[in-house]
Amino acid sequence: MAWVVLVVSGCMEAVWATALGRSDGFHRFGPTAVFVLGLLLSMAGLAYALRTLPVGTGYAVWVGIGAVLTVAYGMVFDGEAVSPARLLLLAGIVGCVVGLKVLH
Repeated sequence: MAWVVLVVSGCMEAVWATALGRSDGFHRFGPTAVFVLGLLLSMAGLAYALRTLPVGTGYAVWVGIGAVLTVAYGMVFDGEAVSPARLLLLAGIVGCVVGLKVLH
């Protein structure tokens, strides 16, 4: 169960990171509210998962999921550059996250 919660909280990290970028320095209510809710859910899930998972592994997986999803969102919806090199680097992060889980 801890792994499922960790993956969901990693997804919520991407939500709050994206909302933070859209909040205009906390001047837009909607994105700011999404940021706060996403941050709370993400941190609560991480805290729950780290009760049974090693901190280093759990944190690395959480950050990796959030980073990859945030970049992917930017590529799909915000016009961030897409290139074979960027996709390869994202695949590398995913591979490392999977490796940490498998070797746990």
